[in-house]
Amino acid sequence: MDQLTIRYRIHPDGRVDELVEGLNGMACEQLTERIEARLGVVQQRRSTAEAFLCERQAQQSQVQQSQVQQSQVQSLS
Repeated sequence: MDQLTIRYRIHPDGRVDELVEGLNGMACEQLTERIEARLGVVQQRRSTAEAFLCERQAQQSQVQQSQVQQSQVQSLS
């Protein structure tokens, strides 16, 4: 299991940067939503490459499943 890390950077003007590492997909938003609610209004959100891993894996899985189904249909014909 990968290590889960949440990093915070507090700027002199009060802005807070938050970086979640070690968590794939958009689960990082669910993990940090309570903290963000306490910090204030989220002004900007940028997703890292990790945020898109689950989505990409799901798409690849769907393509593979579709290919298997097509080959099964062709073998039955």
